[in-house]
Amino acid sequence: MKKYKFSISGKEYNTQILNVEDNVADIEVNGVTYTVELETQIQTTKTPKLVRSTVAPSTDSHPAVAKTSSPNAPKGSGTIKSPLPGVILDVLVKEGDTVKIGQKLIVLEAMKMENNIEADKAGRIVSIKKQKGDSVMEGDIIIVIE
Repeated sequence: MKKYKFSISGKEYNTQILNVEDNVADIEVNGVTYTVELETQIQTTKTPKLVRSTVAPSTDSHPAVAKTSSPNAPKGSGTIKSPLPGVILDVLVKEGDTVKIGQKLIVLEAMKMENNIEADKAGRIVSIKKQKGDSVMEGDIIIVIE
């Protein structure tokens, strides 16, 4: 385990701690092994455990659950926001199209994976804010549905 070099009254001692269990240690001094009982128990340190608090997702995970619109938004309208930062690979709808809940709207590449962005409400596409090849950040509005 650990090696130590001592000099007591001019005489040198080479020591090595071989094993420690509870309060008993095996120590080698100048080639001779001794079993030593310690007065206090040596406690080994443990690696701290990282504990993270749970985080609520930024968007609903189930596409069949419709979200409510904000109070200042026109009634019946809603926005599709980017759940992750990434690049838009494909826009599967165009302005004026009618969509249903759960219909695939956009393919987004995030963290080297393709993610399908689906409609969270039924309606008509009013505007498409981002196009194929655009970079988006988490929470950016991509599509407005009426």
